[in-house]
Amino acid sequence: MSVLLRVLFVMAGFITALFVARDAMHFDLVQTWVAILLAIIVLAVGGVWAMRRKT
Repeated sequence: MSVLLRVLFVMAGFITALFVARDAMHFDLVQTWVAILLAIIVLAVGGVWAMRRKT
């Protein structure tokens, strides 16, 4: 589980660095929001995929 979270935060850090400077004071906050958004997207895709497999 921790490996998945680390990968999620690495991806969030990369995406956030594209839009916010790493030395900005709010970088950690934006990175957390991006990580939450990525987690929601992954869960939504997994839910839709599971629903499509049942039908």
